[in-house]
Amino acid sequence: MADLKKLLEIKGVFAAGQFNDDGTLAAFEGDISEEEAAMAAEMCAANNAMAKMQTDGYTAFSGQEWTPLKGWALAGPKFSVCVVGNVGVFVKNDEVSFNEVFQALLSQ
Repeated sequence: MADLKKLLEIKGVFAAGQFNDDGTLAAFEGDISEEEAAMAAEMCAANNAMAKMQTDGYTAFSGQEWTPLKGWALAGPKFSVCVVGNVGVFVKNDEVSFNEVFQALLSQ
């Protein structure tokens, strides 16, 4: 199990969660409701599957090594979600260091 409380200590992170490959919520912490966390878990699992397909395709077509998938981010104007494996965080763009977030996620 990921240390979600430790991820919340990163400046700009306001929610953290862990999800299963089928999109079910495994755990969450932070400033979102359980309903929002469950919806995010489903979205993150679907995006993991899509990102894996894309890295496999990029590898096949380019001859360069894109696999295995490490993680991904989806950025909006104020907030972003960053995911590595089956753990993700919601962040405030104007407060967060994306390098710090991904380093922490990679160590989970």
